[in-house]
Amino acid sequence: MPLSTFSKIIYPESDGQPLADNTIQFRLIVTIQGGIDALFLENPNVFVAGDLFWYPVEGEPWIRQAPDVMVVIGRPKGDRRSYKQWEEDNIPPQVVFEIASHSNTKTELEETKRYFYERYGVEEYYLFNPQSGILKGWQRDNEVLQPIPRMSGWISPRLGIRFELEQGNLQLYHPDGERFASFVEIIEQRRLEKRAREQAEREKIQEQQAREQAEREKIQEQQAREQAELAQRNAIPKLLAMGLTLEQIAEALSLSVETVRAIAER
Repeated sequence: MPLSTFSKIIYPESDGQPLADNTIQFRLIVTIQGGIDALFLENPNVFVAGDLFWYPVEGEPWIRQAPDVMVVIGRPKGDRRSYKQWEEDNIPPQVVFEIASHSNTKTELEETKRYFYERYGVEEYYLFNPQSGILKGWQRDNEVLQPIPRMSGWISPRLGIRFELEQGNLQLYHPDGERFASFVEIIEQRRLEKRAREQAEREKIQEQQAREQAEREKIQEQQAREQAELAQRNAIPKLLAMGLTLEQIAEALSLSVETVRAIAER
């Protein structure tokens, strides 16, 4: 039997190229991958990856692409060293993203990769160039990926996310309207929320302390009134004994004559 029969086919896990050529491209890739992963957080059968080799044909390792981001609906989450389609119920990525860099050519992105994605089953292909601010998209129509006429405001049929171009920058929005955020933005938002919670707690404590202080003052005022009334009651017999009239006592103690009489008659 020939030696080649026993040769194990190698499916490389890296082409030796960096994930991104610049910080903008890297940030967009990570933000898109993380945002979509978060969107399907509670769905165990949506696999989202960035810069992972996808092999659509068993036994032909030279047929491959590594989309900047790819989404496979119908396959479980989990780590993979590459996406070998024949080991994944033969389900291809339905949605792929490419973020252009200076090392990419228009032919590579809009022809070579698009034809690959078209041939091997991708339903939606999105391409953004951060340098030019140009956003393009293609959607499958039967066997062909057809250009999407207008991308600003476009909603992905598969993902439900909305695409917007804002001052030349790509912004993606969840179906509930929440904007995709970078890791730094998420941390900053958490810090702001934490500060807001702490401030609300401080204000709550201050309000409680103010209520308690008001209650203490109310009790003190009540006690002062009671002590004043007691002092008045104790003073009336003494003033009567000194020969003052009810009217004089009432005027001296700022009481009505009826009140003085009632206390005196007890």
